[in-house]
Amino acid sequence: MYLVLIRHGETLYNREKRFCGWTNVDLSDKGIEDATKAGEILSSNGFANFDVVYTSLLKRSLETLNCMSKYISYGKMYSDYRLNERHYGALQGILHEDMVKKYGEEQVHTWRRSFSVRPPLLDRNDERNPEFDELYKDIPKEKLPLGESLEDTLLRVDDFYKNVILKNATNDQKILIVAHGNSLRALIKDIEKISDEDIVHVEIPTAKPIVYELNDKFELIDKKTL
Repeated sequence: MYLVLIRHGETLYNREKRFCGWTNVDLSDKGIEDATKAGEILSSNGFANFDVVYTSLLKRSLETLNCMSKYISYGKMYSDYRLNERHYGALQGILHEDMVKKYGEEQVHTWRRSFSVRPPLLDRNDERNPEFDELYKDIPKEKLPLGESLEDTLLRVDDFYKNVILKNATNDQKILIVAHGNSLRALIKDIEKISDEDIVHVEIPTAKPIVYELNDKFELIDKKTL
């Protein structure tokens, strides 16, 4: 089986260096260009047709797939909140530099890069609480976070990977996952068996396809970045 991971193209928040998380922002012009290029690269490397595509519920993931679709095609497509980016809690929408000024570089680095430390959580009455978003109306409230660590993100992504993606996969398929830096980091941790300590240092560039070849037990055979 081939499993292709791709992080969405650059967003307006990426460009402005704001904490994004579950904020539903659009791709920037560069993000659109890079996502389209990613589709072209996949097609030219023998990945023009996918059996299944999985995305998050966030529109930057869906916009990226839409841009790539100029060069690739797919059979079925599913979107699920469990592939959403890590929820950055009360930091969402705030400039990185403003948080550094307020809390210090070391604290902000800990929020961004530690494995188990959560950011400041949203107040439940905050308008940014996903409970108030129509996008998540069918999801039990207890499943919707007010902020997450990378460890929290990994738990929900791992659940989706093992109980949905792999459960429905066959060995001859090509599967594409279009998601986010931290949700893909969680997948990569599982696929490559990376430790809690080392996964926080793994960087995932925007709009660069990562191709995994897996055996019939869904164990890693080969990896390459296109």
